[in-house]
Amino acid sequence: MEALSTVTAAVKDDLACERIGPYANAGGAGHFSNRGDLVNAGRNRGRWSSIGWVAGYGAALAMTPYLLIKVSWVAGALAGLLPRKDQLSVAGFVVLNVVTIGMAATGIALALALVRPWGQRIPALAVLSCAWIGCGFLVPMVPYMLLDTLLSSGGGTSSPESSTMPAWEGPLIEVSFLGMGLGLAIALPLYLRDRWPAGFAGKVRRDDARVGPSEAYQPRPAILAVLGAVVLGVLNLMWSLGGTIGLRHPGARELDWYLQAANSGIWSLAGAWGVWVLLRARSAIPLWIPVTVSWLASGFLVAWGCWKLPFALYLSAKSEVSTVWPEQLGVAAAQLLLSIATGSAMLSIALQTYRGRRSLAQRRPSSGESTAPDIRTHHDQVS
Repeated sequence: MEALSTVTAAVKDDLACERIGPYANAGGAGHFSNRGDLVNAGRNRGRWSSIGWVAGYGAALAMTPYLLIKVSWVAGALAGLLPRKDQLSVAGFVVLNVVTIGMAATGIALALALVRPWGQRIPALAVLSCAWIGCGFLVPMVPYMLLDTLLSSGGGTSSPESSTMPAWEGPLIEVSFLGMGLGLAIALPLYLRDRWPAGFAGKVRRDDARVGPSEAYQPRPAILAVLGAVVLGVLNLMWSLGGTIGLRHPGARELDWYLQAANSGIWSLAGAWGVWVLLRARSAIPLWIPVTVSWLASGFLVAWGCWKLPFALYLSAKSEVSTVWPEQLGVAAAQLLLSIATGSAMLSIALQTYRGRRSLAQRRPSSGESTAPDIRTHHDQVS
């Protein structure tokens, strides 16, 4: 709960000061030594804006077929024209697909917001929450989807409607997810860097801001983010390599389960690495790398944890179910709860990193270190 309260407080604080400006330099302070630096910054931003434009519109276009397919499924189910298996009632089938229709529509709106001018005016809380969850669902799953497509012979899905859908719908749905995931992976970091550059520009190590974990970060979220991610990563990688600890039905494991476990383990450990780098603040690598990795890993853990937890609780409450999970349901529920808590803690660390860099950028103009014009301050005044 402390991690969640930290996230909420950080986002609310950013609502009052969410734009630093599109021309912030690598240090995030908004200074340029000469006019040439300003011109080069404008050219680079224009080039990356074009790439983001293609990625954003491509993501929205890729997700549109999935949205239309889901709408047709709901219409067909309500009209009694869509054959289904018996695992879901008509009401359950419709509710499940209406939820996915809303998620798809939100994803399309998010992709357009990343490249349209009105997207810069969306409140920080709205765009960050949708982007965090949306990217958490899709972007970290891109490696899994590619490998699953290459390695699986059937290339289908195990959902209740999979046996009755036309053969072309399955590949089209996969293309929609891949296109949306890849598009968001490109467009979102560019949008965030443009709107909140202090959280992405420069290096992790700052000679003028040697701030250790005890000074910049709350200890409990920091410990939970690292240790929780390591536990999740080790557990999932052990399962992907054939381990059976915590499993009730090892024989129910299939190729996609192994791939998902490996993908979850890798992203959990990647998130632990990203948070650790931010906490130590000693690395010379670009800041955007650990921030982006932490952002994606945290969204991945929270989004999929919140999505799977109700199913785990539902299966554990039913005496007879047709769906069998390899994991012990109690272990699965505990793992998903740990994922949600760990992902929330990771996000709090990323937000605290941004707030620290933004605070430093706001203090530097008054320190007398540079006499160059403060582009960021001028931009904020005129906007």
